Amino acid sequence: MNASVPIPSIFNLRPEALQAPTSGIVDVFSYGRGRSGIIPLWVGEGDLATPAFICDAASRSLQDGETFYTYQSGIPELRQAIAHYHERVYRRTFDPERFFVTSGGMPAMQIAFRMVCGTGDEVLIPTPAWPNFAGAITIAGARPVPVPMTIDAQGWHLDVERLERSVTPRTRVVVLNSPSNPTGWTASHDDLRAVLDMARRHGLWIVADEIYGRFIHDSALSMDGRAPSFRDVMAPEDRILFVQTFSKNWAMTGWRLGWLEAPPVLGQVIENLLQYQTSGTPTFIQRAGVAAIEQGEDFLADQVARARQGRVIVSRLAETGLVELPPPNGAFYAFLKIKGATNSKDIAFRLIDEANVGLAPGNAFGDAGEGYLRLCYLRKAEDLEEAVRRIGAALPKLVA
Repeated sequence: MNASVPIPSIFNLRPEALQAPTSGIVDVFSYGRGRSGIIPLWVGEGDLATPAFICDAASRSLQDGETFYTYQSGIPELRQAIAHYHERVYRRTFDPERFFVTSGGMPAMQIAFRMVCGTGDEVLIPTPAWPNFAGAITIAGARPVPVPMTIDAQGWHLDVERLERSVTPRTRVVVLNSPSNPTGWTASHDDLRAVLDMARRHGLWIVADEIYGRFIHDSALSMDGRAPSFRDVMAPEDRILFVQTFSKNWAMTGWRLGWLEAPPVLGQVIENLLQYQTSGTPTFIQRAGVAAIEQGEDFLADQVARARQGRVIVSRLAETGLVELPPPNGAFYAFLKIKGATNSKDIAFRLIDEANVGLAPGNAFGDAGEGYLRLCYLRKAEDLEEAVRRIGAALPKLVA
């Protein structure tokens, strides 16, 4: 691990930069990366490389000389493909002008927060939550306000009353991630209506992360193979920004390609922010995105099937008697409560040393995640079975 190095005051950096939090996930990733035989389940990606038909589309674009400046909001072909994708999934018409191509999900999120919050504002985040939400809010100058979720034997639950009690005159935004990273919690339509009603009452924006919407495991929540969405309950005038990425559905984490969905009237504002961020995503990467959406449904179905198999395998960790694991309803993460654990990061580092398995520490996802570990189960069955065996053998020594 690299120790944090104090920044001399002579440099006079902005507090937004100095306060940007380090990632507890990256800390563990960096500690174990490159170890021989390690089973890496620490980050949010599977073990499959990007399919050839997607790579081929990018190669053709390069061969055709598409290496110049491009449309800042995305090439028309990709924006139209994204609209058609939403029409297939949500079964209604979508205007391509609602979609703005970004260089990954994180830039989409940063643009969203920069539009709707800043210095002195507060943003509510149900926790445990992906740490990048808090990071993006912090560097926008606003203050993330964690609102702990509740948990019982059936899983995690959103306490909307607690969420509303956290609203102050400074509150501008509420973030909702469903299906959730790291817990797998998935909002019902009742949950979504309750959050939307609260946002309407207080004049708040919603930043919706529905990135794992196709990875739904609970048949009671499934809507024709997808999770419930704000799109099912919202009105056209509702103030909701959706962040999305190609990373999860089509094994494209390294490509850095995503999109922001917003009311078309905000198009010029978003295009301006894109201009000063990247000036547009490379065309050859966008061509890969078109191929992913138009030809990738079978690959995505296989990804979901592999995740469901992985979910069953890792559930066996509960048989150790040292792990509490309510079944996740969606996404592809198991959020393990380690009995007797008081320092998630310490347990994560020791698991690397003792078991050669990499998991993300729960406290990286906020104080509500202390005592937990996150395991990404979008991997081949043999790896997960071996990881379960190793973790089961190591845990008695780690929490004794």
